Amino acid sequence: MNAPVDPYSAGFPNRHASPVFLLPPPLKPLLLRRKSQHLSGLHFASRSPATKLRSPSPRSVESPSDSPPPTMDRAFWRARVIKNHLTQDPCTQTRSLSGAPCLDYSPPELAEPAAAFDVAAMRALLDGHNVAERDWLFGLMTQSKLFNPRRVGGRVFVAPDYNQSMEQQREMTMRRIEFLLERGVFEGWLTAGTAEGELRKLALQEVANIYDHSLAIKFGVHFFLWGGAIQFFGTERHHVKWLRDTENYVVKGCFAMTELGHGSNVRGIETVTTYDPRAREFIINTPCESAQKYWIGGAANHATHTVAFSQLNINGINQGVHAFIVQIRDADGNICPNIRIADCGHKIGLNGVDNGRIWFDNVRIPRENLLNSVADISPDGEYLSAIKDPDQRFAAFLAPLTAGRVNIAASAIYSAKIGLAIAIRYALSRRAFSIAPNQPEVLLLDYPSHQQRLLPLLAKTYAMSFSANHLKMIYVKRTPELNKTIHILSSAFKASFTWHNMRTLQECREACGGQGLKTENRIGHLKGEKDVQSTFEGDNNVLMQQISKTLFAEYLVARKRNKPFKGLGLEHMNGPCPVLPQQLPSTVLRSDQFQVDAFHVRERDLLNRFAEEILQRQAQGERKEHALLSSYQLAEDLGRAFSERCVLQNFVEVEENSPAGSLKDMLALLRSMYALTCMEEDASFLRYGYLSTENAAAVRKEVAKLCSELRPHALALVNSFGIPDAFLSPIAFNWVEANSWSSVQH
Repeated sequence: MNAPVDPYSAGFPNRHASPVFLLPPPLKPLLLRRKSQHLSGLHFASRSPATKLRSPSPRSVESPSDSPPPTMDRAFWRARVIKNHLTQDPCTQTRSLSGAPCLDYSPPELAEPAAAFDVAAMRALLDGHNVAERDWLFGLMTQSKLFNPRRVGGRVFVAPDYNQSMEQQREMTMRRIEFLLERGVFEGWLTAGTAEGELRKLALQEVANIYDHSLAIKFGVHFFLWGGAIQFFGTERHHVKWLRDTENYVVKGCFAMTELGHGSNVRGIETVTTYDPRAREFIINTPCESAQKYWIGGAANHATHTVAFSQLNINGINQGVHAFIVQIRDADGNICPNIRIADCGHKIGLNGVDNGRIWFDNVRIPRENLLNSVADISPDGEYLSAIKDPDQRFAAFLAPLTAGRVNIAASAIYSAKIGLAIAIRYALSRRAFSIAPNQPEVLLLDYPSHQQRLLPLLAKTYAMSFSANHLKMIYVKRTPELNKTIHILSSAFKASFTWHNMRTLQECREACGGQGLKTENRIGHLKGEKDVQSTFEGDNNVLMQQISKTLFAEYLVARKRNKPFKGLGLEHMNGPCPVLPQQLPSTVLRSDQFQVDAFHVRERDLLNRFAEEILQRQAQGERKEHALLSSYQLAEDLGRAFSERCVLQNFVEVEENSPAGSLKDMLALLRSMYALTCMEEDASFLRYGYLSTENAAAVRKEVAKLCSELRPHALALVNSFGIPDAFLSPIAFNWVEANSWSSVQH
């Protein structure tokens, strides 16, 4: 049998060559019109794979035959083809085509094999925690008309109405938050004080994110940023006064850090606060337009208070960035005196969040409104802090902000799951082209090229899910000793997972063809909603360079002080460098030991190269900061190597802790797909000689083999995401009925 034709190739898939090239010029337009009509008719006569149907008459396809006899002159044969096209009785053709029924939808569950592993157990591994609470919130949302249920194609789907105006979307977001508040969703989010309570909060946040990114961001700013700042930057006096009222939405908080002129560079913000010892008040001021607070979620419409970040100037000395509680609206929603607020306007996504801009015109606040866990001011104006070094004080001040990156990393993976679940389900029911005359069209996911587009991304999403769970677990059980690890891992995963999400959504959008453009089918719209994740809570490229700077510091400690590497998974640097085999058969390529060794070789070599380049630049007289910036290429390679090694390491641990059986076997397939795809995609493996060109080719071929092995399990793997049908989209199910005339009438 001929190899399947790629569904995206141009031309006539069931022909050896296009007949146009053999025609005299005057006949080309006429035949093209006839050919277009003919192929159009065949398209509508496509057959469902679920029913054995009568094939069209050979005459209606092409006469006298689909290909010339070996002894017949090709030009003479083409002339006969043209004659048949031009003289064919249209009535005969119409009768032949009208006898073939139209395409029908066949659920993939009817044709796909039963799951070879326990889907519920796989979901438990992927979600990691609070599965019952997740399902409870899914149920709450599907049962309320506030979440915009719509019946399409015989199913009910819930999704915001993105045809609403920006103002309407914002009000609906707030009404949904009030609904969730009344039903106890936010209970204990700031007052429980336990790891279990924090995990419940993270789980429910992820469910809200699956429904609508605006909803998750809106209350995420309130609880994780405003509430988190009070928890971690404040002390008991702030906890008593603010946390319960925040949890109950008596106050509505926002988080004013970003400015028009400064985003990632928090240290450079220009808002200035001074202290008046006679009134025992701080005075906050926006000294210039670039100091206006920008992109402040909740500020434009609903927030009553904000945590404002500002330079603190005491007696003419700048003590660095500090955080202050500032009221910006009264209980009736009126903007407070000396506060100016403007709207950031319409965005490419997240229009259910009221992002605003804030100016402070010498706003006075009580001394007690300084969040003082790191530093304080005495009533008479003396600056007090147990941390004397400004750099260490700044680091301690920002350490608690990792919660935002933890959330973003996890939510990015759930967005990728939505895209993959929709695109793979669609590819298991949508067909395109035949590989032989008069044969049924081929399922999209049966094309090797389509498998290569989606299944490696599926394996990466599994791998990153396990690492997101690992990050959440160490975050909720954090200790001061873990702060550096949490900061670096959250930075690495936030960057790599959000990049992966955007790439996955784009591939899934394209894999769904024109249907991927429809807002109701979610994938295209999710791209606009999630694009912001690449830059908020830290620009991804900046985060990758921060990771490499930290690894360089670890290198200096280990090498210059003759100490072993400890922490961040760098212990592998202490032993001899692994030697990769020269021959890489499948058994070796799929070995977790080989995969881990390959990732260790890459990370070790890149860290050594990065450190040597910086030290060499310094030896030539460059400042350390300039040397680090000049080595950005190696810094980015190293950041990627670190992140991917951490993900593989966590995947291996999940696999090792799973009992022997079909689920563990499936994890091994996915782990190999993840590891080998990373090796195929990262030019470092060839650039620096970790793999020969022959071995790189072997890796590529193995990825193709893994695609074919994962193909029968694709449906079970996306079902294991545990996303209810109502949170997917019409093309994930009966896309024919969803687009029927009867659906228009309804």
